[in-house]
Amino acid sequence: MDVFRDAILQRGPIESFALKTVQDFIQPQRQTKLAQDENQMLENMLRTLLQQLVASAAQSGEQIMQYGQLIDDDENVNGQIPRLLDVVLYLCEKEHVEGGMIFQLLEDLTEMSTMKNCKDVFGYIESKQDILGKQELFARGKLVMLRTCNQLLRRLSKANDVVFCGRILMFLAHFFPLSERSAVNIKGVFNTSNETKYEKDPPKGISVDFNFYKTFWSLQEYFCNPASLTTASTKWQKFSSSLAVVLNTFDAQPLSEEEGEANSLEEEAATFNIKYLTSSKLMGLELKDSSFRRHILLQCLILFDYLRAPGKNDKDLPSETMEELKSCEDRVKKLLEITPPKGKEFLRAVEHILEREKNWVWWKRDGCPPFEKQPIEKKSPNAGQKRRRQRWRLGNKELSQLWRWADQNPNALTDSQRVRAPDIADYWKPLAEDMDPSAGIEDAYHHKNNRVYCWKGLRFAARQDLEGFSRFTDLGIEGVVPVELLPPEVRSKYQAKPNEKAKRAKKEETKSGSLEEEAKGGSLVSAEGTLVGGSTSEAEGEVGRGESEAMESDAIADTPTPEEQQRLGGSDTDNGQEAGQIEDTETEEGGLMETDLNHPPMPIS
Repeated sequence: MDVFRDAILQRGPIESFALKTVQDFIQPQRQTKLAQDENQMLENMLRTLLQQLVASAAQSGEQIMQYGQLIDDDENVNGQIPRLLDVVLYLCEKEHVEGGMIFQLLEDLTEMSTMKNCKDVFGYIESKQDILGKQELFARGKLVMLRTCNQLLRRLSKANDVVFCGRILMFLAHFFPLSERSAVNIKGVFNTSNETKYEKDPPKGISVDFNFYKTFWSLQEYFCNPASLTTASTKWQKFSSSLAVVLNTFDAQPLSEEEGEANSLEEEAATFNIKYLTSSKLMGLELKDSSFRRHILLQCLILFDYLRAPGKNDKDLPSETMEELKSCEDRVKKLLEITPPKGKEFLRAVEHILEREKNWVWWKRDGCPPFEKQPIEKKSPNAGQKRRRQRWRLGNKELSQLWRWADQNPNALTDSQRVRAPDIADYWKPLAEDMDPSAGIEDAYHHKNNRVYCWKGLRFAARQDLEGFSRFTDLGIEGVVPVELLPPEVRSKYQAKPNEKAKRAKKEETKSGSLEEEAKGGSLVSAEGTLVGGSTSEAEGEVGRGESEAMESDAIADTPTPEEQQRLGGSDTDNGQEAGQIEDTETEEGGLMETDLNHPPMPIS
């Protein structure tokens, strides 16, 4: 201990004697980094030395951070306790001793100091914030520093030590990363202990609207705990009625620009308390204060924003309540806008803050993910320069390579095997395997989902398999696959049915053969004695018969078969009518042909 007492009284830079002092204390240890038991022994000695220095400062009546002041070579005034803390901080920073040792000494120092001395101690902590915040020290002592600051906040008065409390909170905000969960109210718990006390009984001898007074200050119960409005509908009704009374009073007593500028505390360095003054005697004066009105209206907007914010907790209100909440919010914003001075600017700033608050709420709901991102890799200086595009002889790499192959092999472009279309059965085989249920291939991995594969297959089918190509309209791409490739259990679904056109072709051949026989018989009769045409030539007769046979064959080809009439007659009346019309036309044409063949022509006069 005497070694360190002598060390903190030395002048000169700490680097020149700090490590040597530790090595002299831990004899015969000459290592630059202490072991665990040596660290513990050194920490106990330093905490004892610190207690003795604080006790000596208290006996002398001096402030602990100024006790035993020394003037070094640079003419800097340092007390013995700050000098000791600087030595330990240097050792921790250089990793000669355990990194959490400095945080433990600071916690002991705040516990042994009065509130007046704690301000000086905390000033030292703020001055060393950059060193204490380094990663090698922060990881070891962040919990100790958080505990130290929380203990200070508990000891301070929220009404009288507002500035000191703010300094501690600002330090924590800078010391801890933004994504630190310990500084976040994850559960959204409200400080219900912050009660606003007001008079319950009307005062004597003072003319004041006491009903309005009680209604006005009763709103603070809901502002203190907004979650209570979601538990029962009666509470919301009571709150909305009380708020309507207050807003009506603000509307009835607008403030002028002169009153707003005279009573505003925003542009002055005036001191004010963080708690409302709830005396009934001040009610009239407070209503004329623009800052007071803004505080109340801002509390309303914060409460509305909480009730409308989505989250894990069940805060959903009925639709009627949400509509009423929206109307109240619009009314509050209108009052803020007309409240002097600079009402529109103030409302715009409040809306911007509440909008940013939504991001904070969503970040907490998502589990406080870290904001820190990995640093971007440094690129070489030439990385940002635009690369010069390579020029090809024929415009692109593929054509140039093809031309080079042609130079090496002159027959490459004329070879018959250069481009060969695959066989239709080989091409559709992968899709046929996908259609096999026993293969167990999921539908998402079928070849029918590949648009390029289907498009090429349809082109091959249009050139090599027109019958399969015609099934695409009714059965889709799977109907184009040749039936012989399909498994037996699937083949029946895509089995090709007898073609109706083939039926019609057979019917046409049958009827055309019968008509030819009738035509031949008629020609024989006319040759044996029937007057066929004294004035008409045989060539014209042949042409007439050819035209009549062509007309008959066309009519027969368009006439549906009896089976088709039975299938289509009941469901499609239009087809039936068309079929009847065709039969009538056939009959008329047949009668004309018989007249031409069996009756002589009219004589020519």
